[in-house]
Amino acid sequence: MADCLIKDIVPELLISVPGQPTMEALSQDLRLHRFVMVFDREGATYSLFSELWKQRIGALSYRKNVKEVWPEDEFIEQEVPQPGGGSTRMKLAMRETRLVSGKDSMPVTEVRRLTLTGHQTAIITSAQHLGNGVIAGRMFSRWCQENFFGYMMEHYDIDGLVEYGAESLPGTLLTINPTWRELDKQVKKAHQAERKLQAELTRHTLMDSVDIQKKAESVEALQTVQIELARLRAERRDMPRKVTLDSLPEELRVTQLLPLNKMLTDVVKMIAYRAETALVAILRRHLKKEDEARALVRELFVSSGDIEPDDAAQTLTIKIHRMANPAHDKAIASLLEELTRLAFCHPESGARMIYKLV
Repeated sequence: MADCLIKDIVPELLISVPGQPTMEALSQDLRLHRFVMVFDREGATYSLFSELWKQRIGALSYRKNVKEVWPEDEFIEQEVPQPGGGSTRMKLAMRETRLVSGKDSMPVTEVRRLTLTGHQTAIITSAQHLGNGVIAGRMFSRWCQENFFGYMMEHYDIDGLVEYGAESLPGTLLTINPTWRELDKQVKKAHQAERKLQAELTRHTLMDSVDIQKKAESVEALQTVQIELARLRAERRDMPRKVTLDSLPEELRVTQLLPLNKMLTDVVKMIAYRAETALVAILRRHLKKEDEARALVRELFVSSGDIEPDDAAQTLTIKIHRMANPAHDKAIASLLEELTRLAFCHPESGARMIYKLV
């Protein structure tokens, strides 16, 4: 991944990413970055972070092998903006630290999120000008890029529209064992429960006001979870992590789409999903739930409407028919007004686009 990133992707991004600082600005501020790349914890290495920083590219990832626990009083609840629009609230703490590899090291900012279970999720970045809210928002929103393929398949069968047919994969191809994957999920869940109970027992031990019965119940609950965790780990250890496709039942064997045009269409899908996400962000001002906003956008895409060109005024008016209820009408009307204010032009005629709800 790192080799492909440095050799193939970074050179393209250095040319195409807009809004990069000038060479003068970079020379005046040695902590300033050109842009930021976000990836999973496999990329959280000194070698990759430092290689990217040689070209003043910030890196953002989860931190590996976190053992130290920060005091809970360091965490402050705050508003975290989301790149696709909207915001959420998280308990965050931030420290300046270093990413070390042998005798080499580089400065990084570490941000941690404290979850309701007491778990601390650690994020590091070499882009030290970012605030902790922006760092957390970008890292935790990374999933929107990974999940959109499943979303598009669920609601649009988009791959089926592009390419008909699928081809089987060789039976000797190794894949993750579904049974091992399920055991791995159970191990992680039990481990989280163990950490939560350990934290609870520690609090009870430090508090003189907690009676001995509660402490005993905490110890018993912790021991029960630890026994179950040991059992699951042993079962996972004895289960092969990867198996060949032909060893799986027919219904669990994966296939792949015929490869023709797939790379191009994946790019189109990603652009379309981002456009939909931007529309959802506008609707969220009027609707509480993101799922409701996305469903309304999907309804908008298939709604009936009228197109009225005006050659003299150089406009193209799109009149969308009303939705199913007044609340949705209000939200869609506001969305259409904002799209009209953006003054998009038709790509062929150049006519200014006007959107109305009728």
